[in-house]
Amino acid sequence: MAPLLNVYTISILTSIGGLLFGFEISSISGVIDTPQYKEYYGNPLGATQGGITSAMPAGSIIGALSAGLLGDWLSRKVAIQAGAILWCIGAAVQAASNGIGMMVAGRLLSGICIGLTSSLVPIYQSEIAPRKVRGRIVSFQQFAITWGILIQYSIQYGCSFLQSEASFRLPWAVQAVPALFLFIGLFWFPYSPRWLASKDRWDETLKVQAFLRTADNDINDPLVLAEYREIEDQLRSERETETRAIGELVSRKMRRRVLLALAMQIGNQLTGANFLDYYILYVYNSVDIADSNMAGFIQYAIKVVITIPVILWSDKWGRRPILIIGALVMAACFFVAGGLYSLYGEPNPVPDEPYAWVIDGNIRVSRSIQACLYLAIACFNLSWAPAVWIYSSEVVPLRIRATTVSLALTCRWTINFAVGFAIPPLFRTTKWGIFIMFGFFNVASSTVVYLAAPETKQRTLEEMDEIFDHGKPLWKSFLALQETNRLEKMARDIEMGK
Repeated sequence: MAPLLNVYTISILTSIGGLLFGFEISSISGVIDTPQYKEYYGNPLGATQGGITSAMPAGSIIGALSAGLLGDWLSRKVAIQAGAILWCIGAAVQAASNGIGMMVAGRLLSGICIGLTSSLVPIYQSEIAPRKVRGRIVSFQQFAITWGILIQYSIQYGCSFLQSEASFRLPWAVQAVPALFLFIGLFWFPYSPRWLASKDRWDETLKVQAFLRTADNDINDPLVLAEYREIEDQLRSERETETRAIGELVSRKMRRRVLLALAMQIGNQLTGANFLDYYILYVYNSVDIADSNMAGFIQYAIKVVITIPVILWSDKWGRRPILIIGALVMAACFFVAGGLYSLYGEPNPVPDEPYAWVIDGNIRVSRSIQACLYLAIACFNLSWAPAVWIYSSEVVPLRIRATTVSLALTCRWTINFAVGFAIPPLFRTTKWGIFIMFGFFNVASSTVVYLAAPETKQRTLEEMDEIFDHGKPLWKSFLALQETNRLEKMARDIEMGK
């Protein structure tokens, strides 16, 4: 029988970091159109609401910038614990806020936690996972994000019936509970074996590998020894060619891999999913959906359910197909929604609402737009939502992995900040044009993946040099490379005493 603490349970519990991310997304989307929130904070519109929303990604930029240094210095798991403490402080400040300034400060502190955890949780998961299920393991991060969004939104929805400030203060306060579980639980989790190896703690590296790969902690298991040997060889090779960190990031050998990790995270933020996550109540109210809160709840439930197939089959589907197909389907959804909006919409006669273009009394068109947005969010959670966490954490070698992911997540949160800040005024000024804009962004993202992203499924982290350096164009690499069983071959040689 498998031990209680194994790769799966460790990854699931560490994904509470993703749960916090989801909490923070819907902690705003669930209240921005409620009377209690509008009354207490003075009905913030346009750039004011954009500033409130984007405070979290602003803090995440700080967290992501520091994640590489802290993750290499303190270890992945200790740095995640530091983020959990910051989250608890941020939740308390938001719940006690007496105005927009204090709420923004709380969201900024929570954002620093999100920057740290969103960078380091996928790294930790990828470094403890067997190669054949690495996609599944890292996908737990996105699954937890969707659950966080749904849980927090459900709490917000229930509390919206309270006729007091508790309608938004209570949900913000309970955000601290999972962070405490994460902080405490990590004391029982192992360090990343690859981080231990980077610190020359080889005895611990072998013991952790045995703990993660065998039921009886057998350090003489051939597969354990083979993976240990591969880590050892890769680290020795990296140290023989070691350069300054910044120089390594922009070196000819590494820059395309670093740029690809950055491009994946930027593309994720330009799909339009943030628009639908942060401001979905604006959209549904503008198209005259009767119960916009329930419509939002259904959307977030779809996100949870649709992520399950990715966890089960991402290592069979591969990274490339789901990214390309997902982006193209999302593009089609946004184009159709924007077209319906432009054909059947009209100027909003009410001046102080967050949307300047409305569809009134045409339920078939409203439901069609709603269906398009549901399909878009489903495709996002089947493709770009989980795949970029996997890709960014696996394409670069150990010596620059934390730094690269930190830089990629910094780009992600910078774009998230810009999108979160710009959408409220853009939604008022461009009307339906914002849907067309995100449609074109998705087409561009699918093109980048087709031309520049090789297939990495079921490869060990130490095999990425082979994938990127085999000499063929990257977009042909998924045809040129055949799946290998090098690790199994090494294990057989060890077992036979070679």
